[in-house]
Amino acid sequence: MYSEKLKIINILLVEDNPGDVRLTQEVLKEGKILNVLNVVIDGEEALEYLHKEGKYATAELPDIILLDLNLPKIDGREVLEHIKKDPDLKRIPVIVLTTSDAQTDIIKMYDNHANCYITKPVDFGQFINVIKSIEDFWLTIVKLPPKK
Repeated sequence: MYSEKLKIINILLVEDNPGDVRLTQEVLKEGKILNVLNVVIDGEEALEYLHKEGKYATAELPDIILLDLNLPKIDGREVLEHIKKDPDLKRIPVIVLTTSDAQTDIIKMYDNHANCYITKPVDFGQFINVIKSIEDFWLTIVKLPPKK
């Protein structure tokens, strides 16, 4: 009998707002796709995670990254630029999920090869719908690249 191995999607959430972290965790926990959600709260920690430094020495590279722009220490703009210039990280899809709807941010993020740019809604219900939409599209429909 044929048995397909269940794929667990490893997600890195780079977000400094505890409320957005909790909502994202809840929506993904109840979702259709098995996933592991790892959370870091600033850009410096995101880069440590991605380079497996310090407490992240045994971290598994994510299949997808949800990245806020306005982060402490190193902002999301710099994190994205770093990811897309690194040959070991550049294939990881990065979804920018931020409160900024500034045209300059949108243009810069796509110029730096963001895979998607989503402005976070302030409404609780709409935020949940956005996370569910990300799950439905990026974790169900899209074929993610293999890890290096």
